[in-house]
Amino acid sequence: MIGSSRVLVVVPARGGSKGVALKNLREVAGESLVARTGRLVASLPWVDRAVVSTDHEAIAMAAEAAGLRAPFRRPADLSGDRIGDLEVLTHALEETERRESVTYHVVVMLQPTCPLRQPRHVAATVEKLVAEQLDAVWTVTETELKMHPLKQLMIAADGRMTYFDPRGPQIIARQQLTPVYHRNGAAYAMTRQCLLEQKSIMGSRAGAVVVRETLINIDTLDDLAAADAYVRNTDGYP
Repeated sequence: MIGSSRVLVVVPARGGSKGVALKNLREVAGESLVARTGRLVASLPWVDRAVVSTDHEAIAMAAEAAGLRAPFRRPADLSGDRIGDLEVLTHALEETERRESVTYHVVVMLQPTCPLRQPRHVAATVEKLVAEQLDAVWTVTETELKMHPLKQLMIAADGRMTYFDPRGPQIIARQQLTPVYHRNGAAYAMTRQCLLEQKSIMGSRAGAVVVRETLINIDTLDDLAAADAYVRNTDGYP
């Protein structure tokens, strides 16, 4: 609990990843992604409950062995690759509250696919949400200017190339570009009201915690190898 806010952590970990089979059970430095997430949650004393949202029994067992609870299974209609975070988090919140007869005020999503996150990233996200009375707070990373949206191009079906944004041709120098950010997957925190009433994971009043450390999101086997090498070669990294 932070202040008077009861905190629920939801770890979404379905079994049907297409890019890497059973991705959430793959290991980084000898520890599965879901187990690393469970270990991190155990270091956060203000978490009131932490559950895994999964449709896969092996993932549920690994999560429980890591200290997460797996009291329910995600239904089939929420287990496809086109299901959004909103639906998954709403189901986990409502199902946990129904089973426990408890109301949670803050929901934190920790995706196992960000194995380099650190406890302070999560803590800063929740603290900002509560202190500033925001609807949601996400961790983000500043996007390299060479990847800025105003420098991006599109290729049409006929092979013709155009700027992604019509303002693109006016960009001559880097100094013309306003910094932009992308979500890095380390942590998302939102209020119960944001999820259930606004039906959003961002809401109308959102804030950001900018993370400058290296974070690797696991989408491919190459990402797994890179994260494994980083952890093994970086002293003191979680």
